[in-house]
Amino acid sequence: MKEKRAKIKISTKLVKRSYVAFALIIAVFALLAYRILTIQTVNFDYYQQKVINQLTTESTIYSRRGVIYDSEGAQLATNISAYRIFIAPSNIRAALSESTGADAKNYDDIIARGLSDILGEKYGVTYDDVADMIEKKKGSLDATVVRLADGESADLVLDFVSQNKLENMVLVEASSKRYYPYGNVASHVIGFTGTDGAGLYGLEYQYNSQLSGTPGKYITARDSYGREMPFEYKSVIDAVDGYDIETTLNVKLQMILREQLKATFEECQPECGAAGLVMNVKTGAVLAMVTYPDFDCNDARTLDDYYQGLLDVSGYSVGSAEYNTLKKDLQTKMWSNKVLTDPYMPGSTFKILTTAMTLEQGVAKPNDPFYCAGYLQVANRKIHCYRTIGHGHLTLAEGLQQSCNPVMMTVSARIGQEKFYNYFREFGYLAKTGIDLPGEGETTFWDEDKFGVVDLAVASFGQNFRVSMIHHLTALSAVANNGNLMTPYLVEKMTDSDGNVVYSHKPETRRQVISASVSKTVSDILEKGVSGNGGAKNCYVPGYKIAAKTGTSEKIGDLDKLARIGSCVAYAPADDPEIAILIVVDDPKVGTRYGSMIAAPYIANCLAEMLPYLGYEPEYTDAEKAAMDVTVGEYRGHSPKVTRNLINALGVKCEFIGEGDRVTAQVPAAGATLSKENGKILIYLGDSAPEKNVKVPDVSKLTAAAANKAILNAGLNIQLEGSKGHSLGSEALVVSQFPAAGEVVEKGSVIKVTVRFTDGDD
Repeated sequence: MKEKRAKIKISTKLVKRSYVAFALIIAVFALLAYRILTIQTVNFDYYQQKVINQLTTESTIYSRRGVIYDSEGAQLATNISAYRIFIAPSNIRAALSESTGADAKNYDDIIARGLSDILGEKYGVTYDDVADMIEKKKGSLDATVVRLADGESADLVLDFVSQNKLENMVLVEASSKRYYPYGNVASHVIGFTGTDGAGLYGLEYQYNSQLSGTPGKYITARDSYGREMPFEYKSVIDAVDGYDIETTLNVKLQMILREQLKATFEECQPECGAAGLVMNVKTGAVLAMVTYPDFDCNDARTLDDYYQGLLDVSGYSVGSAEYNTLKKDLQTKMWSNKVLTDPYMPGSTFKILTTAMTLEQGVAKPNDPFYCAGYLQVANRKIHCYRTIGHGHLTLAEGLQQSCNPVMMTVSARIGQEKFYNYFREFGYLAKTGIDLPGEGETTFWDEDKFGVVDLAVASFGQNFRVSMIHHLTALSAVANNGNLMTPYLVEKMTDSDGNVVYSHKPETRRQVISASVSKTVSDILEKGVSGNGGAKNCYVPGYKIAAKTGTSEKIGDLDKLARIGSCVAYAPADDPEIAILIVVDDPKVGTRYGSMIAAPYIANCLAEMLPYLGYEPEYTDAEKAAMDVTVGEYRGHSPKVTRNLINALGVKCEFIGEGDRVTAQVPAAGATLSKENGKILIYLGDSAPEKNVKVPDVSKLTAAAANKAILNAGLNIQLEGSKGHSLGSEALVVSQFPAAGEVVEKGSVIKVTVRFTDGDD
């Protein structure tokens, strides 16, 4: 029987499903083909980079931050060795996977415990910090534990690595950190950097991009375990070091200014500190800039003793919200550069500019007569002079020297509101000075269309408006510099790592505001106010011609109605000025408030050191030569004859006590300073010896002449300090003495007496 082939009936549904499945397969393959094509063409670079990233690691090669120098080559900001301590989490994970059996090691625990033990106390590294880093960055070959560790810590880490065979898991890389050799000196100018090395304040911030340079890269291939492959798979992109910067600052001048600001701060304890600025009037170069109290650039976040004291007496609990808020506020205040950021009322120092305007406009001459009754009626206001009884008859020149408000109000009215306002603008107050530091404060002055006659009157003597110290000294320097207004600056030049000069500053004259003849006339007036009978006599420096003006201004808006700002400006040499100096003492709380007492003497002290340092030799008058001090030599062991000849050469008197062929004792001791005019040295021979049998007289508040007489009559020597260059017959008064009154000293001992003129109440 012939078999019949069975017929298979294929359902239509099945056929349709097959077609659909086949279509889907074709679509999938098409999509895959499209994706492959896209990856290989359109998105090739993207996916190639992802592969490269999986197979390579990059490490930063840090560039050397540029060094900041003063004008004489002293390093103000430099770099010292530091060490970056980091781990390679991927290598740690690989080591963990390979470590099996009885000898298996928990590398993550070993590393976390070891690094926290070594670095915990000094850098705050905890076990959990390291453990989390290993876990969360397990695919990385570079995770920083401490960025800037010291050499001692780095050595301990290296020992730990060696002992535990962790060479490719824990690594130490040589680096550097910012270091400021002079600490507090110029801290408000130089500034500081953050933990990442970037500038946060001062010149470090202003010139951060130039100082930083450009970091390089170290690119390394790695295998499937994340381990670094051999040398042939490495690539290096070199770093470009930052520029070195030479500033206009002079460390010596900076230290002199800081020391004098510290002295006046300690004397009068100003609520808002003190500040000083020294500029080259011919170029605009800033030679010194100090705010006191200051801070250590190496530890910028730690409060200075003064500010820490304010925090300690606040009554707030350490760590409380109030404590932390106050600490932050005090920190911000400590960092504030008063020269730039704290506008103040300039007071009578502005009278220099009012006088310059007057002479330039020809509305009065130096010898023109005026009268001060102690006040002046302006519109409906009676505006007083600081000398309420009045100055009486005086000239324009005397009005400036004696700081007479009515004289200034009278001449400003002759100038008129419009021209006065234009001069104010021309002297640069209504625009930025252009100094290369951040944070310059804004001038607060009247709107031009609202500047009335009363406003003009009070503006003429520096009240009711605010300017920054940098604005003010820039304008005053123009008066000293033949009327030429300069742009102040701090950076002289920049050089690259090969020593090539990439930037050099050229002094910029913005405009000439007054004539050279007016400039000279004002300087002459101011100089005679110092050497003669003006209010700035405390600025006198023997052997030098100093032009100066003091000022005392109110603090409008201050809750303390007695709050004042004492200031003084000076430039020297007066006949050909090179440097100008401004000191501002903000709200003194002890003793006098007048600039003539709390600023002028310290400017004199500054100039007495600065001018010789800058190469200006003193030229003494005959009177100054007669009053000069001499330094006592060492005479013990010499014969009487030799001793007498040596003392005669000094130009002082001597007295021999006892008998013998050799000097056995002397008073004062070698190195003491005596007045050439009145000094006397006691020489003891043989067995004779000095005895402490003289009580120091009380000379406080006496005139210099009276103090001199009292001390000499007691058988003692006097050393005058302060306004000593003026005649002993002057009205300068004693403000301090050492040793104190009542102490018993050896006959012939030197009593140091500080005298100041107190008749300048401005």
